[in-house]
Amino acid sequence: MPPVSDAIDRVIERHGADAICTTLATMMTPERIARIDTVLAQRLGSVVTIVEDTYDPHNAAATIRTTEAIGLQELHVIEPGDRFTASGGVTMGSHKWIELQRWKDPVAAIRALQARSFKVYATLPGAPHTIEDVDVTTPIAVAFGNEHAGLSETAIAACDGSLGVPMYGFTESYNLSVTVALAMTRIATRRRAAIGSVGDLAEERRHRLRARWFALSVRNVIPILARTLG
Repeated sequence: MPPVSDAIDRVIERHGADAICTTLATMMTPERIARIDTVLAQRLGSVVTIVEDTYDPHNAAATIRTTEAIGLQELHVIEPGDRFTASGGVTMGSHKWIELQRWKDPVAAIRALQARSFKVYATLPGAPHTIEDVDVTTPIAVAFGNEHAGLSETAIAACDGSLGVPMYGFTESYNLSVTVALAMTRIATRRRAAIGSVGDLAEERRHRLRARWFALSVRNVIPILARTLG
């Protein structure tokens, strides 16, 4: 399912991104605007994190924070049972800046990404590829299972392949949030090198996100826009 539309999305849809940015720019510092533009220029839309059935709120929050910090725009969450919830103190507000997409069915989530030309890989021990050699010349999504059972067989079967995170000690697995951080940081770095750019958002998507992030930076923004734009 696509991200749920909220009040900011609806006002952007009604008035257009240009009008939102023009109206709100006068209420923001030049430094804040420059920061938004810098982060947008570094955003990757072609690397996606997927987590399945993650019920530990601290791990969930750390996954959100990691996804945003390394410049990924999407986090796909498969929720066959308990709803994905995050500890607010750990996310530090990072959830506002990414697109969180929720799914009940792992196959639907994976097929939706494949339809967008993503290759989707399951994280598995003993996988034929690692984060160091998996192909990053095309858009790539990586699926991580929950803290105890790992990925479901259904999710694994729907993926295009599998990869692992190299380990060199006696410990047989990392904590979920650590695995996400290690794997996605390395894959994002390799993808940026492969495309020769730190970011790759399409112009229209970047333009709309800019309007959204402007709106997120102004307090009581919906009443302000209603008064200003009608």
